[in-house]
Amino acid sequence: MKSHAYQNKGVAVFGLGKSGLSTARHLHDGLANVVVWDDNPAGRAAADKAGLKLQDFETSGMQGAETLILSPGVPLTHPKPHPVVELARRSNINVVGDVEVFVREKQAGKVVGITGTNGKSTTSALIYHMLDNANFSSALGGNIGTPVMDLPELGDKGAYILELSSYQLDLTPSLKADIAVILNVTPDHLDRHGDLAAYTAVKSRIFKNQDTSCLAVVNIDDVICNGLASKISASNNQKLVPISVKTVVDEGVSVINGVLTDTTDGGAGWTLDVSQMTGLRGEHNWQNAAAAVAVTRSLGLDNQQIADGLRTFGGLAHRMEQVGTYENVQFINDSKATNAEAAEKSLASFKSIYWICGGVPKAGGIEKLAPFFSNICKTYLIGKAADEFAATLEGQLPYVKCDNLEDAVKTAALDASRFEGSATVLLAPAAASFDQFKSFEARGDAFREIVKRMSE
Repeated sequence: MKSHAYQNKGVAVFGLGKSGLSTARHLHDGLANVVVWDDNPAGRAAADKAGLKLQDFETSGMQGAETLILSPGVPLTHPKPHPVVELARRSNINVVGDVEVFVREKQAGKVVGITGTNGKSTTSALIYHMLDNANFSSALGGNIGTPVMDLPELGDKGAYILELSSYQLDLTPSLKADIAVILNVTPDHLDRHGDLAAYTAVKSRIFKNQDTSCLAVVNIDDVICNGLASKISASNNQKLVPISVKTVVDEGVSVINGVLTDTTDGGAGWTLDVSQMTGLRGEHNWQNAAAAVAVTRSLGLDNQQIADGLRTFGGLAHRMEQVGTYENVQFINDSKATNAEAAEKSLASFKSIYWICGGVPKAGGIEKLAPFFSNICKTYLIGKAADEFAATLEGQLPYVKCDNLEDAVKTAALDASRFEGSATVLLAPAAASFDQFKSFEARGDAFREIVKRMSE
């Protein structure tokens, strides 16, 4: 992606992680007058190595800058704005993010924006896979994988698939998504946005600049999203395509008991059984599939291309990822399930589960998972949450406290191997990873490696 829009203009970039550094480099190459800073010395060192001009904004100001490009992780409003944000506002400097730069620089191609509290990474990856599998010109980036300014320049018939977090949407006032998808809105990041109403308002910005040429894909099973769908329908502005896994919808896409039905104009009632597709296990993934079908259908894929794309999707790492099988036991890595709501999806998707959970507990613990205890044979508790989770399980499920993940995996595997029939060893921690691992990815990688060693 080449930069043209900021040539000879003053731009300050604060936050020099992967996306911030990428944006600064492209702006510099596009002849913008760029100054950069990061509170982290490692970020400053990387910028210095790249030949970018460092300037401590808090001590030296941002003289000459018209725009501040802010890293999405830097507080914009809550719990209070970062001092650099306050400085920019006092100086009447526009505060935006890297996606805003992208939409101003983009010369051609459609933008497909995907947001939601849960499922946006899988849905974005699935849409990209389906398009790529059909040899449709596309690129995937944003909150997943590649920074937007590192994406290739596409032609008029191409499509940019952008996963967009609330943080990014908060910093992208000019976004006009040709196709905008919202999957769900549940309480999350409230420390950043203040309350659920403010969080919802930010999420809904994905539809803000759409017009009659645009498409809105909305999951009407979610209460908040259903309200947004009603507003979109009443506005008679962009076209609305509802999706559901609860009821068959008119002029939309639904998946009921594993059977997908596309009643959009292009789908004309086409159906496909997705219940046995291993990369799309569970109702939450059927929801993702419905959204992906709505998007890819609108971009011109036919029934065969859509079916092939869904069937060949392998899923994302750490999200109900099958990492191995041994005799009657399959091993599922759902390390991304860092809270009870996320763990609920995998606990509902399998039977005869030997469940590994624990880590740093979240508010509410695992009490809400009680309706799924009937799917669980035994639980293996790890990390700081072990005592709290044990108290919840007492009298309801057999459990054992394990010293570490490897102990839990080996113990669970031995117990599962004795089960008469197919069994699942499931890592769905319902807790954060930071007591034993640096990230949920590191935890999932460790699980995968333990399973691999056991099968050798």
